[in-house]
Parts: sequence; C-alpha cells; structure tokens
Amino acid sequence: MTIKQSRWLIAAAAILALAAGVWLARTTLFGPSTTGQSAAPLLGIALPDVEGREQALSQWKGKVLVVNFWATWCAPCREEMPMFVRLQRDRGSEGLQFVGIAVDQADKVSQFAQEIGLNYPALIGGYGAMELSKTLGNSLMALPFTVVVDREGRVAHTQLGPLKEGQLTGIVGQLL
Repeated sequence: MTIKQSRWLIAAAAILALAAGVWLARTTLFGPSTTGQSAAPLLGIALPDVEGREQALSQWKGKVLVVNFWATWCAPCREEMPMFVRLQRDRGSEGLQFVGIAVDQADKVSQFAQEIGLNYPALIGGYGAMELSKTLGNSLMALPFTVVVDREGRVAHTQLGPLKEGQLTGIVGQLL
C-alpha cells in the first residue's frame, strides 16, 4: 500500500468514526425529538406562581406557547430572558404567550422578575421541573431548555441552551 492510499484510508476511517460519534451523541445524549408530538404532558400540569397560586398551563391552549425552563443562578437563562420580555410585549396581542418554569425558589424568582420587569408568568417548578423537561426531550436535564407549542397543542420546537432572537422570531413567526 502506498503512502497516498494509507492517507485516504485513514481519512475515510476518521470520517466514519466522526459520523458514528455524531449518530451516537444524537441518539443517546439528546434522545428522540419530541417535535410534532402532543404537548399534553406539559399542558396537563399546574404549578404555583411566585405568590403560591396554582396556574394550569392549559389556560394558554390555543396560543403559541413558549415555555422556558430556567433558574436565577443560570447565566444563559438570565441573558435570554430580556428577549422573551420584548417578544411578549411586542407579539403577545397576536397570540404569543411566554411562561417561565423556574427550577428555583419563589423569593429568588420574584426578586429577579422585578429586576428585569418580567411581563409573563413565572411558575415555580422546583427540581421536579427538570423531570418534566426530560419528558419533553431534555435528556441532559440542563438549563435553559425551551419548548415551543403551536396553537393545536403540538410541540413545534425544543431547544437546549439559549435561543437566538432571530431563531426564535422565525419559529414564532411561522406559528402565529
């Protein structure tokens, strides 16, 4: 075998190993996509708001619902929330509804909500919220994790990690 043939063989093996690694990561780390599936597990829950009143997520059926799992101690969560506040203000009248599910304590959530002028519901999910997020595709159980539900109650998009404004406005724009 010549040196040139050896290099091609090594390159082919490297590409094959990379493809196998990507496939393995997608199937074991990120799990199957929940896009297109019913959001009934999410819409069927009720969680307390920062004042302790139970809020059923089903009250927002028929709207484009953006549910964001977050925590006050999560820097990427804190960075994307002002964008959510802007979009709720600008597009809420069109049927867009944001809901935050905090993996946190009510007093910390309330304080942070005041700091940023939160204009959408912040519900307290505690650490049980992470289990809920796992059923929606967050197999790493990391934050932030966002689920976009269409008007028919189907999961339209899930995102582990922060959303970019252009990405979110594109997704929401197609659903409104």
